[in-house]
Amino acid sequence: MIDLRLLREDPDRVRASQRARGEDVDLVDALLSADERRRSSSSRFDELRAEQKALGKKIPKAAGEEKAALLARAQELAAAVKAADAEQHQAAEEAQRLLLALSNVIEPDVPLGGEEDFVTLEEVGTPRDFAAEGFTPRDHVELGRLLGAIDLDRAAKVSGSRFYFLTGVGALLELALVNLAVAQATAAGFTPMITPALVKPAAMEGTGFLGQAAADVFRVEDSDFYLVGTSEVALGGYHMDEIIDAERLPLRYAGFSPCFRREAGSHGKDTRGIIRVHQFDKVEMFCFTTPEDAAAEHQRLLAWEKQFMDQLELPYRVIDVASGDLGASAARKFDIEAWIPTQGKYRELTSTSNTTEFQARRLSVRMRDENGTRPLATLNGTLCAVPRTIVALLENHQQDDGSVVVPKALRPYLGGRETLEPVESARARA
Repeated sequence: MIDLRLLREDPDRVRASQRARGEDVDLVDALLSADERRRSSSSRFDELRAEQKALGKKIPKAAGEEKAALLARAQELAAAVKAADAEQHQAAEEAQRLLLALSNVIEPDVPLGGEEDFVTLEEVGTPRDFAAEGFTPRDHVELGRLLGAIDLDRAAKVSGSRFYFLTGVGALLELALVNLAVAQATAAGFTPMITPALVKPAAMEGTGFLGQAAADVFRVEDSDFYLVGTSEVALGGYHMDEIIDAERLPLRYAGFSPCFRREAGSHGKDTRGIIRVHQFDKVEMFCFTTPEDAAAEHQRLLAWEKQFMDQLELPYRVIDVASGDLGASAARKFDIEAWIPTQGKYRELTSTSNTTEFQARRLSVRMRDENGTRPLATLNGTLCAVPRTIVALLENHQQDDGSVVVPKALRPYLGGRETLEPVESARARA
């Protein structure tokens, strides 16, 4: 949640942020009104309670008519205090509800507009010219079938649409990618984590996934659990209700977990293959740092994501995501999009978001330094979302015969394999 002091002191900035996101600007004024009611009712309660306490000291010393009058006033005060207390709690609950509904305030340099209004910051690598090489590239579904790596038909039989089996070299490729990602993160000083896939509502709401993103979340019926759509949720909640000494910051974690998403609103989009699925595995970076260092940490996360993409030898671009395409928690977000040859366009593989103090306030994660105790900043960045990374690898490194060249950095994690061979070709050589 945002700092209420910012709302009171600079409401126009918050209104501008809401407007840039394409969200309800009236929410700002509703929250200001609720906050004023909360503060005035709290003051009223304190005044009445103080009078009640003072009266309580006078009554034992009084007698006769004076005592009768004091007792009558005490009854009036008791009713007034009870009413003020109820009003105070009601106003506080309303203010909290509205505060939780308000998205983070975007950073000044965020591009304005919708999904297509991003700004391209750089392009790295050159997409292959398959026509010049003399063949038409196969898509990842066909390559996965040739390699014996992806089985969509049996997944549909077992689980339905938007599920998949990774088989043979496909399963090995996932494990190789995860191990490469975790090795890179560990070398950079991240603590590797295997995180829970089931979390309580406090963690889900605290990280901002029960607001505008709630439609994409799986809830376990007849329980108090949600399935995470990213290990960001569990990692964000790891230090919930804690105070961290500033000397320990930054704290950096690399979480591996399965992720579950309804893919609400994606009907008809990416129905072929494993680009948009209900379940996938991911390695996620998560950082706790000081608010003053958050912007620099954001750039470091982006650099680590680029390092991973460079190791996979993929052509990609980095974009600065526009205001209307930001999640509720993000003040700014950078995406890395890899070139997908058969689609003739770039597709998101990773993203990194600076959520400033927004999640920390909701999760009650604070830092302690020479200035006292205050909220810290949190950031997240995907290092490897496995299915889409496999899509990009297969399509960009394919050969005319259906084999796929393995990037050099990945070979040690695949038993030294230099290529992934079509199943029939491998059998013929055997």
